[in-house]
Amino acid sequence: MMDVVDIHLGRRLRRRRRILGLTQQQLASACGVRFQQIQKYECAANRMSAARLWQLAEVLEVPVSYFYDGLSQDLSSEDK
Repeated sequence: MMDVVDIHLGRRLRRRRRILGLTQQQLASACGVRFQQIQKYECAANRMSAARLWQLAEVLEVPVSYFYDGLSQDLSSEDK
């Protein structure tokens, strides 16, 4: 079962990747993983470890906190 947090992180990852004009393949190469792994992160099929989140933040030139921006709204809307 997909967790709201994983879905939110995946959406934020996809958004930033697209803002920078990167393909999943380009991001994957920069992180040393296959593009399928990025795809799984973005659709919340796989969870990102803390180390991977840190690495993605560095590659995407954002603080780790970027991925959590807006999460409280997603969590509160799930409670309704």
